[in-house]
Amino acid sequence: MPSLGFLKKKRTKDSQGSASDFAPKSPVSPPGFDKAGAVGDSPIDRVLSKNSAFSSEPDSFAGDTGGSVPPTSNAPPTSNPEGMQTQSSNSPSIANLINQPNNNDSGYNSNASNDGAGVPQLGNPNAKHNSNPTRETKGKYTLTDFAMQRTLGTGSFGRVHLVQSKHNSRFYAVKVLKKAQVVKMKQVEHTNDERRMLQRCRHPFLITLWGTWQDSKNLYMVMDFIEGGELFSLLRKSQRFPNPVAKFYAAEVTLALDYLHSMNIIYRDLKPENLLLDRHGHLKITDFGFAKEVPDITWTLCGTPDYLAPEVVSSKGYNKSVDWWSLGILIFEMLAGFTPFWDSGSPLKIYENILKGRVKYPPYIHPDAQDLLSKLITADLTKRLGNLHGGSKDVMTHPWFAEVTWERLAKKDIDAPYVPPVRGGAGDASLFDKYPEETEAYGVTGEDTHGKLFPDF
Repeated sequence: MPSLGFLKKKRTKDSQGSASDFAPKSPVSPPGFDKAGAVGDSPIDRVLSKNSAFSSEPDSFAGDTGGSVPPTSNAPPTSNPEGMQTQSSNSPSIANLINQPNNNDSGYNSNASNDGAGVPQLGNPNAKHNSNPTRETKGKYTLTDFAMQRTLGTGSFGRVHLVQSKHNSRFYAVKVLKKAQVVKMKQVEHTNDERRMLQRCRHPFLITLWGTWQDSKNLYMVMDFIEGGELFSLLRKSQRFPNPVAKFYAAEVTLALDYLHSMNIIYRDLKPENLLLDRHGHLKITDFGFAKEVPDITWTLCGTPDYLAPEVVSSKGYNKSVDWWSLGILIFEMLAGFTPFWDSGSPLKIYENILKGRVKYPPYIHPDAQDLLSKLITADLTKRLGNLHGGSKDVMTHPWFAEVTWERLAKKDIDAPYVPPVRGGAGDASLFDKYPEETEAYGVTGEDTHGKLFPDF
């Protein structure tokens, strides 16, 4: 059995996290559901429309045409009246779903025409996506480039702040890690890996790293500010997602994994807490603390107990197959409201259940979904979809995803089922919990005993 010291935090508010555990967290409510499988009133129920279901010809398009803007760009913030909500309450509306603003939150350059130019070839295990030019991010910014605002989330090693660029007035998120704590908890390698992987990646469903720097006490990472909050929070409020909603989010995650695996990157920490919703309702995968370039096999023990593949639990070597196992757990949790091997929150019991491999499917899960789950949540690596000769294409062509037009989804040309009630581009952090602010000043000069351990910052 794994030693708990090497794992990500359990899903309890009192547990400790790793150095990469900085996606802002929300309180956990029990994932209850009634015997009939009814979800009841939820944010999803209130905004789900016929346009948000997968179809070959949806009635409207997101139409994203612009790219994200670096913090030091002098481009003014986009005026976006369509994306601004004037309602006095926080309840989502159908109007927000149908009238989506035509700008792109992603760091991905989507200056692609409708013929699909610029969209990576999808699901081809023998093809590599066009590698993006490596962005120069080391020492790119300083504390004086930003106006520090409220805390978005906290962790064992620091916190995430909402900041506003003094150059273009746009809002970003800055992750601040305390060097001494990172070193004490032996998370130096994971922290450097997170920075290295984020620098390499540029995709519509992955968070963008704009730059980093360090002072004598802290490490700083400038990333997109994703206003919509965690998918985890939405799932807990909804208890579980309807089949089309779970399918939408799973499809976007599948595209992101397909991209990462084409670059020989294993993500290794897929879960709702690490999936953020942008202002239009599309996903962004965040928290790359466990991401690693692995061309063949690795043995590192890391992850979140509920989502660990059996080959990780049993301390065997593993490859990209662990991400497809985690995708199965994610889909199960979205559809059922709980993870398949959960057992009173005890990691050791969870590990035992994972190794036993017995999954009980609620009766309301769609037969196609159950078939896909049975082929992802399997300990037999010769049968696990995504790990076979067809690679990610085997997942994309499964009947559960039959309605998905993958190329259009990659361009965000399919409406999201839920649009967060936020004012786009205004630094609206209303969907994030409030935390006591940091009392220790940033930017302090002095002896730097750990700086040499983080040469790329």
